[in-house]
Amino acid sequence: MSLRQWQSEYCPMTEIKKVSVLGLGRMGSALAAALANEGHEVTVWNRSPKALPNTRSVATPQEAYKEADVVVTCLSTYDVQQPLLSENIKKLVNLTSGTPEQARATAKWAQDNGVEYVDGVIMAVPQQIGTKQARILFSGSQDHQVLQAFGEPVYLGEDAGLAALYDLALLGIMWATFGGYLQALALVGMARISPQQFTPLATDWLATVNTFLPEMGEETHHRDYETDVSALDINVAGLRLLAEAAKEQGLDTTVPQALHDLFQRAQERGHGAHSIASVIEVIR
Repeated sequence: MSLRQWQSEYCPMTEIKKVSVLGLGRMGSALAAALANEGHEVTVWNRSPKALPNTRSVATPQEAYKEADVVVTCLSTYDVQQPLLSENIKKLVNLTSGTPEQARATAKWAQDNGVEYVDGVIMAVPQQIGTKQARILFSGSQDHQVLQAFGEPVYLGEDAGLAALYDLALLGIMWATFGGYLQALALVGMARISPQQFTPLATDWLATVNTFLPEMGEETHHRDYETDVSALDINVAGLRLLAEAAKEQGLDTTVPQALHDLFQRAQERGHGAHSIASVIEVIR
């Protein structure tokens, strides 16, 4: 089912709007194309002029703001975005990556200047924009009509910083997983084991690991770390062996050593007999 078909079945009819998009990197270009495909009147601006099909290109951000119902920004940083903001914007949908405090500061600017503000993050790659596979987390204003052109909107709350907070938290899981996977490939690769041989076991193992997360989350919530499954002591010892094995093979030990040191700090604080979840007490 296409996104348009999904929206027609499950969502209210999308009102055609005049939307301006600032920033035409790979993601910004995909956003502008998705808006045009949904029938919106799309104006685009980029620091280096760039033409996109079914859109109108303008030379300045100020021109992009004229008559626009919504301005969508997808720029490299908040420092790039900040000088471009104007009280002439009616509604700002900010999809620029940043920290929660940067989002809240922009929300404060918007409030002071009478601009409706939506802060969002894109949990997808450009090729997924305009499909159900793209999830758009957003906070601030609840109006998500324009976001429906990009994928599945998920509202997190009135605090404009929540979208950035969730974004970085989820990406942190992804980056840690990727780092662990690459460390594992390097380690088994020393024995001439190919990624094709190893990866099916890795994905099966990750599916098992995922089943532990709900219980671990409950433990951190209640701060109850009693366990009869796998104590922290055992895992500190295991991480020490992983770091030693990597060193023996001449590999970089940054990832396993950092985890060992973190877990060991929790162990030294008296959590050796507790579950791995107790490590959060050191992180906090």
